[in-house]
Amino acid sequence: MSAAKRQAAEIQQVRRFNRTVTERVGVLHDRYLGRGRPVGEARLLWEIGEQGQDVRQLRERLSLDSGYVSRLLRSLEAAGLVTVEPQPRDRRVRFVRLTAAGRAERAVVDQRSNEVAGSLLEPLNATQRARLVAAMTEVDRLLTAATVTLDAVDPDHPDAQHCLRAYFAEMQESFATGFDPALSLLPDAGELRPPHGLFLVARVHGEPVGCAGLKLPGRAPAEVKRMWVAPASRGIGLGRRFLPELEARAAAHGHDLLRLDTNKALAPAIGLYHAHGFTEVPAFNDEPYAHHWFEKRIEARIEARGGE
Repeated sequence: MSAAKRQAAEIQQVRRFNRTVTERVGVLHDRYLGRGRPVGEARLLWEIGEQGQDVRQLRERLSLDSGYVSRLLRSLEAAGLVTVEPQPRDRRVRFVRLTAAGRAERAVVDQRSNEVAGSLLEPLNATQRARLVAAMTEVDRLLTAATVTLDAVDPDHPDAQHCLRAYFAEMQESFATGFDPALSLLPDAGELRPPHGLFLVARVHGEPVGCAGLKLPGRAPAEVKRMWVAPASRGIGLGRRFLPELEARAAAHGHDLLRLDTNKALAPAIGLYHAHGFTEVPAFNDEPYAHHWFEKRIEARIEARGGE
């Protein structure tokens, strides 16, 4: 089968899957779960939750158009299920909360969602149920991976700082000697800003879930620094997304050698570097927390950049 025919067959299978799912879970009905409102409103009630949500974050979480979210919220507000008010600290930011009626309605929607999920499993035997749940888990994992974005940000960006704090905390727990950033060969923030470097943040539904820095010194090899993935987002291939992206960016800046170092406690990372074509080499720096040093030859190329 040619690549074009294989792709066409894959697309048709995805569409068939989508039709089956939307029919079985009832999203084609205006009265989703028998509650007199479409699935969009029901989903908003669930996402708002007990603590409420920043409307902007809610919109990003669901990847919905601003106007559409506003219409859904107006409908829920008119029904007495939510309140939408400016935040006291920043009146430009709107915050939505469930009313008492909204919390009661959310509980009913939650229960009926459980019933729908149960109805999908009930006709199947134990082996079939296990297969279906395993397949759904894999589909969820792969679809989540497809939503990941990688963006270059300033190292002082709040999302970058969030990732770095989480990274340092995890290293403190993982390393036999603990981890003190003051003792590590941390790159200065300026080394991870253009033109001396860059800092990538991975996001899922707008939330930061990983980071990786790249030093781009003028006359030395490029170097990967502070690559980290949040525990909840491991297993969806973020490390395998970061490394090719960093390699391509280093090559685009004319580098033909990419280096990194790591601690012996990070066995999965060591395996990832081997799998990605890195070769272990003698120490090339004095990083006190490193036990392994790696490098990889890459094909340098210089892309035209504005102003250069």
